[in-house]
Amino acid sequence: MTSSATLALSIELLQQPSVTPNDHTCQQIIAKRLEKHNFHIENMRFEDVDNIWARRGTTGPVFCFAGHTDVVPTGNVDAWTSAPFNPDIRDGKLYGRGSADMKTAIAAMITATERFVSKYPDHKGSIAYLITSDEEGPAKNGTVKVIETLEKRHEKIDWCLVGEPSSTDRLGDIVKNGRRGSLNAKITIQGKQGHVAYPHLAKNPIHLATSAIDTLCKTTWDQGNEYFPATSFQISNIAAGTGATNVIPDVLDITCNFRYCTEVTADELKARVVDILNANQLDYHIEWNLSGQPFITPVGDLVKATQHAIQKVCGYKTTLSTSGGTSDGRFIAPTGAQVIELGVLNATIHQVNEHVNIADLEPLSAIYEEMLVQLLT
Repeated sequence: MTSSATLALSIELLQQPSVTPNDHTCQQIIAKRLEKHNFHIENMRFEDVDNIWARRGTTGPVFCFAGHTDVVPTGNVDAWTSAPFNPDIRDGKLYGRGSADMKTAIAAMITATERFVSKYPDHKGSIAYLITSDEEGPAKNGTVKVIETLEKRHEKIDWCLVGEPSSTDRLGDIVKNGRRGSLNAKITIQGKQGHVAYPHLAKNPIHLATSAIDTLCKTTWDQGNEYFPATSFQISNIAAGTGATNVIPDVLDITCNFRYCTEVTADELKARVVDILNANQLDYHIEWNLSGQPFITPVGDLVKATQHAIQKVCGYKTTLSTSGGTSDGRFIAPTGAQVIELGVLNATIHQVNEHVNIADLEPLSAIYEEMLVQLLT
């Protein structure tokens, strides 16, 4: 079964317990493979996060494979059928933490690159790798810091393929050509504590905020566009009270999130929230956290190369999508790069018994190789 080069490399990477932000030698394995094909390797460590920037070639255009070696924690190990970091093959599937998200994609990138440069040693432009161990964590010292370094020395990525697991029902059926922005807020509503039997001597922040919460939930923030659904607002946490049944609380904490499209900016959303809170005459404080701005890659060179490669290898058309959460593409797209996400099926990511179909690994590698052929020959 391990006669597949992509499967063999996947197993080697999956054996490393690289729970974020610990890379646990994954990047050493990657660098060793790439160095054999004349890639210049730069290790970029920021605080406790390992990153590599690897590049073959010195001219443009630059095609970059981007990905992460870190994985989420395993959860209850006893709930796994096989040990999370002892990859297991059962019924045509490869099991292990990080198998779907996203070590098999990294393996496919490398085997695709190895075949491509062997066939086209004098390809045009450059092939690059941007690999981090801080995607599943805070994402403060990973891709964003590498991009800052590249920007300072005016080193640009033209096309970027992020190996996130984009597929839904079959390999390549969905690719992401953009992502919504993510804006978080913690809203603190101030009241006055008191006894429930004497409400006139207190101010219940829950009661005071009810109208504003209702307005926030019912507001239409925009209509979306051809690439994105309408912006959504969700309350994820709400807390107040001492636990006692006879005490009116003094503070209400609301944690909420906007997943927003390119029809509205983060500043516009912030202003509208403030207007709603002010209209309800609330005493409040807001802490904002912008975790990613929306981006879109319209149909162009990269999208067309991706569509062609999937059609050629899989025999069917892919669908462009901007659904889902955030990815490190949010740090790369603002530099002007075209960005697309394409990887294995995402059905089991972050779950117990995470796995991929072994039959998808070499086709994924073939898709990546065909994209290189389309763009760099």
